[in-house]
Amino acid sequence: MSQFWSPIVQTLTPYVPGEQPKLPGLIKLNTNENPYPPSPAVTAAIQAVSADVLRLYPDPDASALKQALATHHDVQPNEIFVGNGSDEVLAFVFMALLKHAEPLLFPDITYSFYPVYCKLFGIDYVEVPLTATMGINTADYENKTCGGIIFPNPNAPTGVSIPLSAIEALLIKQPDVVVAIDEAYVDFGAETAIPLIRKYPNLLVIRTFSKSRSLAGLRVGFAMGHPKLIEALERVKNSFNSYPMDRLALAGAIASYGDEAYFQQTRQAIIDSREQMTAALEKLGFSVLPSHANFIFARHDAYGAEELAAGLRERAIIVRHFKHPRINQYLRISIGNPEECKTLIQTLTLLTSAL
Repeated sequence: MSQFWSPIVQTLTPYVPGEQPKLPGLIKLNTNENPYPPSPAVTAAIQAVSADVLRLYPDPDASALKQALATHHDVQPNEIFVGNGSDEVLAFVFMALLKHAEPLLFPDITYSFYPVYCKLFGIDYVEVPLTATMGINTADYENKTCGGIIFPNPNAPTGVSIPLSAIEALLIKQPDVVVAIDEAYVDFGAETAIPLIRKYPNLLVIRTFSKSRSLAGLRVGFAMGHPKLIEALERVKNSFNSYPMDRLALAGAIASYGDEAYFQQTRQAIIDSREQMTAALEKLGFSVLPSHANFIFARHDAYGAEELAAGLRERAIIVRHFKHPRINQYLRISIGNPEECKTLIQTLTLLTSAL
């Protein structure tokens, strides 16, 4: 029945999310989910939402959440946009701020939703190659004519980050286009660009509650930038869905930002596990890229990534393997809880000795 499809649907190659198998006893290290539950305050806040208010629309402006975010990040509420997960926020960013006559620039190895959104919204783009060490060199973006720039920091799927000074240098060199920094993983060790928002009106920072806040299931994302950038996002949002945030998500998100001690405890636990796993993998003959995310990107010096991924799957451990030619020998491994990390290393020890 594809004759009923619109012309744009005929040409789309949709984003493929990480596999979500439902198998008993599975160790799932393929989608960068937080291995720890959210703060108990989140559960309490959601449970405290009166059933009677669910018949009422939520606040279309998400004012209470914006105020909580503004207080925490030292910005103003009118410098914040919130949406149904950072993927939806990114969609609005692409439509409202990155669709121009000149092409959008982003890395050749990066979040694979970027080219999908470009094709969906009819945006020309140019992929800027990562360096030989899989890093983003912002100088490669400085002297190019473009309609906008976007990249994650840390980058995904590599986990490699760049310093704030490099981002600022790029903002200075490209003052006439929006530079969007996707900070989905920044809480795990990279430098945030939020302090530059007041200084550079072309900077937009996008964040998510899915990773460091353990709330992938609630779908909460936000962006921060100059009020005029936020106004553009609001205009698109209110032309699409005025109520993207439901009452339960709003309550949980606000409560998450009210428990800083829990956030710091679980964030540090993931960082510690990442460093321990990196050292253990290197002892097994893996080369591991320096990561500031809640995952690592590693390749074995003697065994193929596809073969290793298949061997892990046979033993009920799932990691992410990409087909892109530049990275098809790498595995992206999410940081699990200590027991999951221990089992992964034990299984890889057996695999690499048996292959």
